[in-house]
Amino acid sequence: SASALSRMFSGTGVCLLGAIWLVFASVFLFCVIFHNVWTGFGIFALLFQDFMRYGKSKQYFFQRPPWLQRMDLPKRWFAHFYVVSVIWNALLLGITCRCLFFGHPFPIWLQRPLSLLCGNVLHLNSGDELSILLVQMMLCVQAVRRLTECFFTSVFSNGVIHPVQYCWGLVYYVLVGLTVHCEGPILGTKLYTIRDLFSQGKWYHVAGIMLFFWATIHHHKSHVILASLRKNKLGEVINFRHSIPYGDWFEVVSCPHYLAELLIYLAISMTFEGRHLTWWFLVLYVLSSHAMMAILCHEFYVKKFDTYPKKRKAFIPFIF
Repeated sequence: SASALSRMFSGTGVCLLGAIWLVFASVFLFCVIFHNVWTGFGIFALLFQDFMRYGKSKQYFFQRPPWLQRMDLPKRWFAHFYVVSVIWNALLLGITCRCLFFGHPFPIWLQRPLSLLCGNVLHLNSGDELSILLVQMMLCVQAVRRLTECFFTSVFSNGVIHPVQYCWGLVYYVLVGLTVHCEGPILGTKLYTIRDLFSQGKWYHVAGIMLFFWATIHHHKSHVILASLRKNKLGEVINFRHSIPYGDWFEVVSCPHYLAELLIYLAISMTFEGRHLTWWFLVLYVLSSHAMMAILCHEFYVKKFDTYPKKRKAFIPFIF
């Protein structure tokens, strides 16, 4: 049963949710390694390439049969992911505040999936309540910002995504929120004041917040630069072409928005003082998935533009 599976993983010190992140990290690592190896016209190679790619990497340099194209969904539906993220993380933030300041336990409907996915693995304990609250607030800020960018900054072309990618995107942000709470501490057993929580403040909270906002600024700048390639000086959309982006972190990597997002997840891990094991598994997933997307994006730029800067790496400056 699912509960027995959860207990089995708990005995290893890794919860079921952590195992899920590890499995998906391995899947994307496989894609990174074999994205240019497993090609051809066989049905499995075709499905592999179609599942792995989205947006411009799916439209260009990859011939897709009409029956496969009929399943395409608009890339602009990315906004749906952030709608889910805003609603879910705002709900979790409200529940967290209710537990901390009013002493109410988690509602049963939330306790059950946490028990299933997390078992009895607790790497956080009493004294880490401030970390939980700060991280939940960070996720709310991230979700609201990304949703706002989708509506008011980004300019989406006619790029497409796979239905499986779309469904996973909706589930992903729910699992991220659950990951925050999956290793404790147990909330709702004690009343806290703002002063109580501030007394828990440590250097890693300050460092995590600083890294979060530094990465957030560059994440936003990246999306602004990408959108500016399709707008005039008045902010009006004038084309949907792909062009070479310049400025800020684009000078060293092709996908600074992926790099900045990885740093945001690392900032959250820092806010946990690095003791949230399941969050580290999520960081591994983000590293592998964003590495794959960055490679495909970088290869697109290199193949499409003869003048593309030779010194730019895909994802990690000067390395990868």
